[in-house]
Amino acid sequence: MRPEHPIALVTGASRGLGRAIALRLAQDGADVAVNFIRDPAGQNERDAAAVVAEIGKLGRKALAVHANVADEAEVTAMVSEVIQKLGGVHILVNNAGIVRDITLKKMDKALWDEVLAVNLTGAFHCTKAALNFMREAGWGRIISLSSVIGQTGNIGQANYAASKAGLMGFTKSVAREVALRGITANAVAPGFIETDMLRTVPDDIRKAIT
Repeated sequence: MRPEHPIALVTGASRGLGRAIALRLAQDGADVAVNFIRDPAGQNERDAAAVVAEIGKLGRKALAVHANVADEAEVTAMVSEVIQKLGGVHILVNNAGIVRDITLKKMDKALWDEVLAVNLTGAFHCTKAALNFMREAGWGRIISLSSVIGQTGNIGQANYAASKAGLMGFTKSVAREVALRGITANAVAPGFIETDMLRTVPDDIRKAIT
């Protein structure tokens, strides 16, 4: 049965789409763990703290938690911290993602691996860690952010498209595994959204899109 105030973990939630998702979950009555990855300037941590403060103003509990989702040990520690400090993980939003756009001719294995590690393997790490609690609770919701690019492909985004297509297949498989446990798994495939990631796209391409 759905908890009155479920506890949500949103990855990549210090800004952009993740921030918006975290705030909406709080508006709907959830307590929220705001995941961020540390950067040299400390901006992500400050942004995550600001999201936590906004959630507090909505009357819900919140926690900023660091983890690179590509690192299994960091994810395991993050989920343990969320369970210890907030009481569980009923909702997981696999939002963390990166782009490293370049044509396949120029793409080296490092650029391929980096995108797959965050966008796809990161979702695997987080889902596997959160499912332990969800199974015990008998209720859970897993939402993964895929992309229309995973369905259509795009020039210069072979790594990104592969990661997002893989996320669709991963989600469908997980959904079948956990359906009888009161847990659902769904993927959302947005188009272009005005975020920091999209702002890296050259102006001429953005104009063509819009």
